[in-house]
This record gives sequence, structure tokens and C-alpha cells, in this order.
Amino acid sequence: MPRKKSISTDHLYLQVADGIEKMIGEETLRIGDKLPSVRVLSEEYGISMGTAFQAYYHLEGKGLVEARPKSGYYVRFNFRRMPALPRMAAAETVASEVSVEEMISTVFNSISSDDLINFSVAAPPIELLPAARLNKMLVHAMRSSRHHGIQYEHFQGNPELRRQLAKLAFNWGGKFSEEDVVVTAGCMEALFMCLKAVTRPGDLVAIENPTYFGIFQLIENLGLKALEMPADPVTGIDPGQLARAISKFPVKACVFVPNFSNPLGSCMPDDNKRALVELVTRHRIPLIEDDIYGELYFGRHRPKTCKSFDREGWVLHCSSVSKSLAPGYRIGWTLPGRFKEQVNRLKLMHTISSTTITQVAIAHFLSLGRYEYHLKKLRKALHTQCLRYVQGIMQYFPENTKVSRPQGGFVLWVELDKGVNAYRLYQEAVRHNISIGPGALFSARKQFGNYLRISYARPWSPEVEEGLKTLGRLIRKMI
Repeated sequence: MPRKKSISTDHLYLQVADGIEKMIGEETLRIGDKLPSVRVLSEEYGISMGTAFQAYYHLEGKGLVEARPKSGYYVRFNFRRMPALPRMAAAETVASEVSVEEMISTVFNSISSDDLINFSVAAPPIELLPAARLNKMLVHAMRSSRHHGIQYEHFQGNPELRRQLAKLAFNWGGKFSEEDVVVTAGCMEALFMCLKAVTRPGDLVAIENPTYFGIFQLIENLGLKALEMPADPVTGIDPGQLARAISKFPVKACVFVPNFSNPLGSCMPDDNKRALVELVTRHRIPLIEDDIYGELYFGRHRPKTCKSFDREGWVLHCSSVSKSLAPGYRIGWTLPGRFKEQVNRLKLMHTISSTTITQVAIAHFLSLGRYEYHLKKLRKALHTQCLRYVQGIMQYFPENTKVSRPQGGFVLWVELDKGVNAYRLYQEAVRHNISIGPGALFSARKQFGNYLRISYARPWSPEVEEGLKTLGRLIRKMI
């Protein structure tokens, strides 16, 4: 291991751990290799024994190393030795009616049960959220608000919250003012209002395949048709393929999740995002961008959004704090570009204004700089959990299982043997108090019958490991 004299910045243990993780990934350190003792690591890096222990604890939490009694630390796992990626959907592009309500209702009927080992919910559990701090924000909001949070808020949203959300956009290169932001009751309301603002019943809307089932519900409820575009498990939608579809079909709008899509976890490269925005702008087709997972990245930098490349207002950017901070507060927003007037009109018709007290509380939380501090901890936890869940799947599922490699978000997309019916697997798993997301939920035409979505939101525990082990046993029986 190369000697380093000293490290002089904060979080020394993370820098040491990152260096060891890189060496494991490059196979300078191989699975089974013994790592330097804590004392040697302390001397080589010029750090305290406590910091050296923290580095090993961090790597142990990711499942990359293991402690052996009276022997020391050893390399346990190499994240580069991942299973094969799931296959894309067939390259056909077909317009279709949408109807997935029955299956969604069945799968999510018992989703809030405390008895379940729940791999279905792509949202943070309470132990990963700053509940005590948010409670203080609510108390502050009630005391400081002129009307104690009882009166209607401005129809476009609390002005201070909109200012803070405009500042947040700087993270991905956005330059907006509070006047560009419309606050909504969560991201789903933002998507609904944006989609309704740019379409009429019977219109054709291009979506990813697979994609989040809530988007199907919106399309179905608005009387629209879906044009499913096969998405790559790593890079998402191909702008060239969309261009060919636009030349054949009367596409009136697009709804995509470019950053850490649900369920694939794919992230479009910036060049693809730029090409996508240029394409929709040229054809004057509104692009509704669901960026709800954009802040939950595992790398060093937040990925850009399609909106960051939008110069003429054809991108309607939507997001919320539901996946990152406070699901129950129902704080979402949209940057609807040239369609702001239509979106504001719809909001006045449907909700008049969003909940006052939670807007004030989140505005204060953001103004104190607490959000980024919280996000750093959440990203670290999710990255660690992602690695542990992948290791669990590799250990307990059949060898021919294929798994996605998300660089952010909450979910893994898993392809099973063709002999496995994922919906029947779900039904059998429920009998063992385990909930999963069958792949057919994520396609308008109920494709992906042998796929499933597993959320790694729940922190790794013996119960989680036992749940994956049980799933693996059920899958083997089906094969």
C-alpha cells in the first residue's frame, strides 16, 4: 500500500477509505487479501488509530472488507465484479392504451404494513431522515409565520420557499428566480399539472420503458396514449431513437426521468440530455422532466438536468423533497418554462394553494443550509445500502440473475430466469411477509414478466438479509 505522509482536510477516514476502495476496484488488493493492521494504516497515512478504525468500519459497512477475529481485516468484495446488466426491452415502438390499476392496487394494498420486509417502497425510511430537526422547523414556522400558518399561501407558493428552490437549482446549472418556480403538493401533482397543461385527451406521450407506474396512472387518467421507448439500464433513453419515433408518430409530449430513473436507475449522459433538449425544441414538443432523484447521486458531482440545457422553455422540470427529506410534507415544485401561465391556472383550479405551514418549515430548513448536510449523509447511506443489497442478491439469488448498477436513487432492477413469473413470486413472497415490485408494474403493456424492482432504502440488517435469502429460495423453487 503506498505511503502517504499526511492528510490535512476534514473527514480523513473517508479519504483513506476511498483510497483503499479504489485499490480494491483496480484489484491491486484482491478478494481474500489481508489489509494492513490498524496500527500500520495509522502510521502510513499519518492519522490516529481512531481514524484508521473509522476507515475500516466505513469499508466494512459497504461490505467491501471484513474483520476476522484475532486476524485483522480482509478484502471481502470487489464492486467491479458485478453481475451482468438486465437486458433492454425489445426495440419495437408501439403506441398503446394504458391500464395497470389492478396490479398496482394489489401490490401496494398492504405497503404500509409494519410486518412486511418491504422491498417495494422507493422512499427513505424515518431512520434516514432528520425528524427532530424538521419538528423544530415546524415549531419555528408556527411561531414566526404572520398568520401562524393558518391562512392561504400565495397560489404560486411561499415566496421564501421559491427563492430557496431557485437557489437549489444552481447545483445543476440552473439560473432562475422565485417567479420561475411553482410549488405543488409533491412531484406527482407537478407532473400531473405539467402533463395536463401541454396535452389533450387522445394525445400520444413518449415515455421510458420501463418507467415509474405513477406515470402510467397519470396518462390513463388524462385519457392519453403511451409511446414506450426502450431505455438502456445505464444511459436511459437514446435521443436518436426518439427522433426516429417522432418522425413516425404524432408525439405531443415526453415524460422522462433522466437522472436515476425508476426502476432502472439509469442516468443519461450530459451529451444525451443536450441532444434530447435540442430535439424537442426543434420539434416544439414539451419535455416533462421528472428529477425527483437528482440530488441522490453517489458520485462526486450532481448530474445536470435537461432543464440546464433548455434555452427556449420547452422543458418543464419537476421535483420534490419527498424522496430526500420529508415525504409526508408534500412539497414539490416545477419550473414550467413557457408553460407557467397554464400551470398556474391549473393549480388555481385544482388546489388554490399548497399547505402553508410545511412550506414555511422547509423554506427555513433550506435557508439554514441544513439540506446539503443532510443529503451528504443520506447519499452515503444509500450508496452503502446499494452495495450491500447487490452483494446479498449475488449471494442468495441464482447465478444467472442480472442486476442494474445505479449511481444514485433507491432501486435495483433485477432480471431473473425466464422461467420465473415475478407476479407469482410477489404473491408467494407476501406469504413470507416480504414485498417486492413485479416488473410488469413498470410497463404499459405489462412486459418484464421475469423482472422485479428491489428498493434498497431500508438500511441493511439481519432481517433484510433474511428477506433476500428467502426470495432467493423462492426463485430457485420456481426455476
